[in-house]
Amino acid sequence: IRDVRASADSAGRTPPRFGLNGFLIARDTEAEARDTLREIVAKADTEAVHGFGSAVKQAGRSTADGKGMWQDSSFEDLVQYNDGFRTGLIGTPEQIAERIVAYKRLGVDLLLLGFLHYHEEVEYFGKNVLPLVRELEEHPAPLSP
Repeated sequence: IRDVRASADSAGRTPPRFGLNGFLIARDTEAEARDTLREIVAKADTEAVHGFGSAVKQAGRSTADGKGMWQDSSFEDLVQYNDGFRTGLIGTPEQIAERIVAYKRLGVDLLLLGFLHYHEEVEYFGKNVLPLVRELEEHPAPLSP
């Protein structure tokens, strides 16, 4: 992100904004969130996930590095398109808020979030996660070395 922004600056261009795709599972306990993730993966259409994985890995062979972005993705990663589980937005509201703020510090401007039960979970996110994000943004902890 820093390199792309520096390149844009040196070319006299407005730096781009960066978005990150993620699937968010916020629960009162980390165990509940992990159980929900296991349930999602267990109920996935195995044939469809393997088909998607095969197609994107084959397409990746045509990229400059010969791998593409999904070459190292596991079955679990591929259940949610664009490796949405890899963002680590799975856990308690506190864990997720800390992760969101960490992404912001890295330069992520926008999170494109998916939810299992959209209406209920967006409401839970708004009541339980966003206030913690705002608090962490207002009173940031020092960066770890």
